[in-house]
Amino acid sequence: MDVTRCISRILAGAFVAGALYSSQVCLADAADKVFMLLPNTTTTRFEARDAPLFVEAMKKDAPNVEVVVQNGGGDPVRQQRLVEDAISQGAKAIVLVASDANLAAGSLNAAADAHVPVVLYDHDARGGKAAAHVVFDSLAVGEVQGKRAAELIESMKKDVVYVALVKGQEGEYGTQQYEKGQREFLDPLIKSGKVSIACEQYTQNWDPHLAQSFSEDCLTRTGGKVDMFITMNDGCAGGTIAALVSQGYKPGKIIVTGGQNADVEALGYIAEGWLDNTVLKDLRTQASKAAEVVASIVDGKGVPKELVNGTVNNGFMDVPAVFLPVKNITANNLQDVVTAGIWTWLQICKGTTDAPACNGKQ
Repeated sequence: MDVTRCISRILAGAFVAGALYSSQVCLADAADKVFMLLPNTTTTRFEARDAPLFVEAMKKDAPNVEVVVQNGGGDPVRQQRLVEDAISQGAKAIVLVASDANLAAGSLNAAADAHVPVVLYDHDARGGKAAAHVVFDSLAVGEVQGKRAAELIESMKKDVVYVALVKGQEGEYGTQQYEKGQREFLDPLIKSGKVSIACEQYTQNWDPHLAQSFSEDCLTRTGGKVDMFITMNDGCAGGTIAALVSQGYKPGKIIVTGGQNADVEALGYIAEGWLDNTVLKDLRTQASKAAEVVASIVDGKGVPKELVNGTVNNGFMDVPAVFLPVKNITANNLQDVVTAGIWTWLQICKGTTDAPACNGKQ
């Protein structure tokens, strides 16, 4: 097929399915299609970084496979329609980043009934069959976040440190594991009386605006009696920082910790002192491993056994997991992100004002 016909047909299909976002790679005479279905537009990494990286990796591992990328827009019903549309278009595999893990069973079951393998990417999806789950070690992420928060708390010269918990999407495997990892370090401090939880709330769809609203409300309800906000990803950390800015706080007055993803905006916040840390998840590695898994499945060889190093139980089965490593990033080791070739100092420091970490780097 020629590229023009391919694009027209896919866009039409995406419109019928109600997608908010659609992009694709079309190759002449492509025999097979793989669909990558994103969860939302509120966590910007998926459209900005994961999808392009996965498409690029698939060009290397499966050059004759056509990749279609669509976004469920935070709506699990819409995402299920996209799954059904992918099946009707002859998908050989679906890479699913679930809009809502707890409402993904319909999508998984539709794919299973059609004998279309589903590879879970980052988010889990509960209640149905999945071929594999490619994800950074979520418990390790939470442990890194909790350990760093505990270190900061122990260094405070206060009898009691008041902490607000800005949690992720309720019920997701990731959120559960991040919370478990964080609490390994926080619970002993709570039990000893060193830490008091001022406020806590889950954040639907990981929406930064909801994180901002919660943080503003927490500050208002406590009369500003919050020493630290512990978040679970960069988007929610950004929402909390927006709340602090709106109420006239200066960088570092109230500590914000527990970022995740090493988004460039978060790294800029670290450089400026607004955010203490983020957990680096090299998305190039995730996209590459996902492409290896999908290419092998499309080639009829199944999930490569040498990549599987664990399982994730999704309430239906123990899904073979490809767990990936993580690393904590603070102002002291921002250079590691640059050295790894993920972002440049120019990108990190763009728009920052008087950022100590950026001195002489731009």
